[in-house]
Amino acid sequence: MTSGATDRERAKADRHAAILHEAATLFAERGFSGVSLEEIGGAVGISGPALYRHFANKQALLGAILVEVSERLLSGGRAVLAAHASPGARLEALIDFHVAFALRDADVIRVQDRDLASLSDEDRHTVRRLQREYVEVWIGILSALHPARDPDDLRVRAHACFGLINSTPHSVRALRSPGGHDVRGILRSMAHASLTA
Repeated sequence: MTSGATDRERAKADRHAAILHEAATLFAERGFSGVSLEEIGGAVGISGPALYRHFANKQALLGAILVEVSERLLSGGRAVLAAHASPGARLEALIDFHVAFALRDADVIRVQDRDLASLSDEDRHTVRRLQREYVEVWIGILSALHPARDPDDLRVRAHACFGLINSTPHSVRALRSPGGHDVRGILRSMAHASLTA
């Protein structure tokens, strides 16, 4: 009985993750307003109306995508702090973490850049709060490395670094093929240089 319930829960979680992934892909390609629930359902093999068992509406689905990724960023950033002792090691690990995120989740980054305004007020507030907290993780590390710089200076540097890392995957998809350029290594070295200059 318990095993069956666990299997059902796992199947539901897998379906939920598949819906989020396919919706992010479609939103990235065509924009939030250019995709219907029926198309998202078709991409995961269910009817559009069946999506209502998972999400109240399309806006709630968008909210789930952007809130979830913001939660992942914050928890990942905090895990970096817990796993490393020195500010230098923390910065290297945080850069690695964010570069990996940007290369893996380029579609979600594109969705946020274009469709953040389509979120409900509550979800938009949550996303912005989580992302401010994530920026503060970076500020804490940068202030330990550059104690003479004020927080506003460090905040500008952190946001500029995010811009560098987050925008690049959109334009380098072809370079990530086997035998292509080491995009990850290039981004890591450039981000490190920009933050330690």
